[in-house]
Amino acid sequence: MRTSEALHLTMKDVDLADAILTVRDTKFYKSRLVPVAPQLASALRSYAERRSDRPLPEGMASAFLANRDGTQVRKHNVDHAFKRLLEHVGIARRDDGRRTPCLHALRHTAAVHRLTSWYRDGADVQRLLPALSTYLGHADLDGTSVYLSMTPELLHEASACFDRYVNGGHHA
Repeated sequence: MRTSEALHLTMKDVDLADAILTVRDTKFYKSRLVPVAPQLASALRSYAERRSDRPLPEGMASAFLANRDGTQVRKHNVDHAFKRLLEHVGIARRDDGRRTPCLHALRHTAAVHRLTSWYRDGADVQRLLPALSTYLGHADLDGTSVYLSMTPELLHEASACFDRYVNGGHHA
């Protein structure tokens, strides 16, 4: 999810019983359902227990990710907390010109890891790419292609897949 999408989740958008988030009126004025993995669902349940002690100024339309007073957390605060986390673990910009990681980069990383995993599992990647686009909230595959930077792992898996296609599975 985009940071803004997570911050705009309301109490009614978070279905912890079925582990599904409803993301409404996003970047392309679309809504989508986002399934969450069991580990994240568990973390969200723990947070929801703590969240229940905070006010609901707008009832079930109140922000899920809330400050102590029940108001929506601001993006600036999330970005600042992520910056502090990077500093705490010793991740900083290096002199080679690379930018310091940002929270949004995790979307790119997740997309590349998903694609790499599909190749490793022998999945039909071409058939699954539209699902990845939908999951990320993109209007089409062009929007998703920006996220799919080549990594050594992805290149290896794509190369092995191509080799199996050309040589009938005799990749060393």
